[in-house]
Amino acid sequence: MQVHDLKNELASVIKDLKARVEFEKTFGIDVISLARQKMVKIPPPVIAHKKDAPEDSAPQAKPFNKKPSPKNDDKEKLLEDLKNETLVCHQCPLSKTRTNLVFGVGNPMAGLMFVGEAPGRDEDLQGEPFVGRAGQLLTKIIEAIGMKRSDVYIANILKCRPPGNRNPLPDEIALCIPALIKQIDIIQPKVLCALGTFAAQTLLNTKTPIGSLRGKFHDYKGIPTMATFHPAYLLRNPNEKGKVWEDMKKVRDLLKELLNK
Repeated sequence: MQVHDLKNELASVIKDLKARVEFEKTFGIDVISLARQKMVKIPPPVIAHKKDAPEDSAPQAKPFNKKPSPKNDDKEKLLEDLKNETLVCHQCPLSKTRTNLVFGVGNPMAGLMFVGEAPGRDEDLQGEPFVGRAGQLLTKIIEAIGMKRSDVYIANILKCRPPGNRNPLPDEIALCIPALIKQIDIIQPKVLCALGTFAAQTLLNTKTPIGSLRGKFHDYKGIPTMATFHPAYLLRNPNEKGKVWEDMKKVRDLLKELLNK
């Protein structure tokens, strides 16, 4: 290995270690142990497709940016129009119990889009997704991969808070998912990250547990989609943080690769 290559690799390791330390600090951990790992060459990301369809009949993933991407002003207008449409939606009882619609927030030109399950109490009060404790942790996770919250777009499967923060019901998901699909179509992210069971299973149309879905990329309409644990789950189970960190590094690296094409 050339000296230049060695320096670059060392700089990458140091940068990754610093980000890991910052990630650990979000859980109040000041000292971390680093297990000795075998250095292996990482293969290109593999997009996992559904296994229930024969390989030869599986639809081909759409290439990225096949459609011309609308300008920022156009996307903002489209998102605002969609938000106004969603505001007058009364197809399910959640519209009667909500304080505010929680539509979505972030950069309309984002290369990375996060999808959660439903607003909680803080989100319902402020009308913005991921602003409570779980949201603060998500912000730290975003910063750990070298981005800012304003760089990404964040939305939920449901736009209204379920009473008592209960799980979304199938009928509620079925009625609300068209709005999310339109958001994704407008933003056209390079990479999607599904946070938690309901987001992952809904986007990927599967009943597979989140523990089996995470760790690899799946396909949503030609968009590489990483499923990982919800930040609220990490607050209850901080021992799982290492798995999320591994998932987010893959998201970071693939996003960087796609943006540089």
